[in-house]
Amino acid sequence: MRWTVLDSPIGDFSVATIGGSVCGAHFGPVENATADPLDEVSQRAVAELRAYFAGELTEFEVPVTVPRGSEFERAVWREMTRIPYGETLTYGEVARRVGDPGAARAVGVACNRNPIPVIVPCHRIIGAGGKLVGFGGGLDRKVKLLELEARVALQRAWS
Repeated sequence: MRWTVLDSPIGDFSVATIGGSVCGAHFGPVENATADPLDEVSQRAVAELRAYFAGELTEFEVPVTVPRGSEFERAVWREMTRIPYGETLTYGEVARRVGDPGAARAVGVACNRNPIPVIVPCHRIIGAGGKLVGFGGGLDRKVKLLELEARVALQRAWS
């Protein structure tokens, strides 16, 4: 696995690649991040993340491989990728969409275990009534990501 750290508006953000796809992401730097020239998929992931943070990219295309997770967690992570840019769903709504309406808390656990945050957009899942609750990267980062997407979505809608 190859980790690369990039500077972003939410602080250092690390992305891992293996076998031609992204397999992890982490808020902050990681030990053993490489300073070597990046391979093709690492370059693509970094370029897409930079474009996302600049408000120029609304959908990631870099290949992703999820290295772990229960069947339920994988279903939640797939559902996350279906939430449109600039929009949110509640934990309860995601639970219903994956076929387990009473599993809102389990959706929260799956969000916390998301191995590829930002690219697999767990920040788009919020609490009932629009509450901003829980986020592995900290609520300040969640707010920044949601504000970025809301601003870009509005700009695109009104241009």
